[in-house]
Parts: sequence; structure tokens; C-alpha cells
Amino acid sequence: MKKLEGKVALVTGSGRGIGREVALQLSAYGAKVVVNDLDAAPAEEVVAQIRAAGGEAVACVGSVTAADFAERFVKTAVDSYGGIDIIVNNAGYTWDNVIQKMSDEQWHAIIDCHLTAPFQILRAAQPVISAAAKQEAAEGRQVLRKIVNISSGAAGGNVGQTNYSSAKAGIMGMTKTLAKEWGRLKVNVNCIAFGHIETRLTVPFSGTESATVNIEGREIKVGISESLVERAKSGIPLGRPGTAKEAAGSVVLFCLPESDYCSGQVLYCAGGPR
Repeated sequence: MKKLEGKVALVTGSGRGIGREVALQLSAYGAKVVVNDLDAAPAEEVVAQIRAAGGEAVACVGSVTAADFAERFVKTAVDSYGGIDIIVNNAGYTWDNVIQKMSDEQWHAIIDCHLTAPFQILRAAQPVISAAAKQEAAEGRQVLRKIVNISSGAAGGNVGQTNYSSAKAGIMGMTKTLAKEWGRLKVNVNCIAFGHIETRLTVPFSGTESATVNIEGREIKVGISESLVERAKSGIPLGRPGTAKEAAGSVVLFCLPESDYCSGQVLYCAGGPR
């Protein structure tokens, strides 16, 4: 039997990049996956890929910052598959500026996506997880569930990223708090902090013109200048950025039974020590 056979996994931001790889890998281990993306097309594409490989998946399209998203996300899992076993809070992007030029809109957009949304999703999931844990305890069974939050090396501070760094430091605190609160429910709560991972948000560019992505009607500049990429590589002990597949592998580690006694931990996936 596959190690995650029968488990139900919810993964935000799983239509593209790291999230997509997380969804595919969890499915390969046997999990049923609720796929989320801002846009329907990439979410449905991942669902189709999972189903074509013999897995089970459904899409829950929309922004994680929408007022009704957390409840709708949880309801999709419960209605489709009967419960929740794994939650990966992966959705995110950057919107950078130095503090004197950062607007309230920039601040709140990033905090809402990276910190408030995971809080709301986990709050919405708590009654479902608690009820299941109580029933399992009454039956004399132990079932461990997994939460994996996504942070970043930027939690230690990055120039131009007051909003992002604050959110990513905050999710570490949330992880450690919930590990203590939810231990009695047999839930492992851990965190992955990524270093330089190659995605559409970190694509190198030359000159001054970077690419943009549309996030809820905003055109957000993305990418890293080629000179910064080269400097970053020199500081990575393995000598290169990580791939989305490698990044996803670190997330899946915390979803497998092998991590059943690990909780409240932050694992850096950065090609070397921080």
C-alpha cells in the first residue's frame, strides 16, 4: 500500500511551481488532493494530470485571501473525500519595496496571503480535525495528521521585503504555537523555509525590465536580476538554486509516516545551512 493511501491533502497554490509538485508527489504516494490556484486553468490541469495517473483530485479555485475561501476550501475536502489529513499552506508571492516606499496595500496584501490566510484555513479546519481525533480516540485508534507551513530564508530579513520577511517569520511562530496546541489532537505541525528555488517568481532577467504576474488584478514585478542570481549561487554550498521538484520533496517529507514524531520544526531547504 502507498504510504499516504486514503489520506486527504489540501494544498494551496498548487496549480503552478512548488505547489504543483507537492500535489503531484502527494498523489503519487496515494493521497487524494484538493488543488487550489487563483486561476481555474492551471488548477484543472493539475487535477487532470493526477487523474490521468490513476489518482484522485478536485479543484478549489480562488484566492486564499478571499473572505469565504478558508471555509470553502475545507468544505471541498470534507464534501469530496470525507475529511482532512494533510494541509500544506503554500500559496504566495512577493511584492517588494523599501519601507519608505511600501504602501499599506503592499504590506497588507503580502501579510494577508502568507500569514492571515494560513491562520484562517487552519482555524476553519480545526473543528473537522478535532471531531475526527475525538472519534478515533474513542475507538482506540491513533491517526496522525500533518500540517506543513511554508516559510523562507527571508524570515531572517531581506532588503526590500519588510512585508514578506515579517510574514515568513510570523508563520514560523504560528507553526510552533500550533504544534503545542494541536499535539493533543495527534497533529504534526512543521514548517519548510525555502532558499533560492527556481520558479516563475524567481526567473533571472537582464537589464532593468523584469517579467510581471497578475495577482488579483495587480501587475506584480517578479524575477531576480542575473547579477543577483550569480551572487546568490556563490553563497549556496551546493552551488545552484533548487528546483521546484526538490523543494516539494522537502514538504512531502513532513507528510510521510517517517516524520510522525517531528513537530514544531523548521527545516531549511536551501542547498546548505543558513
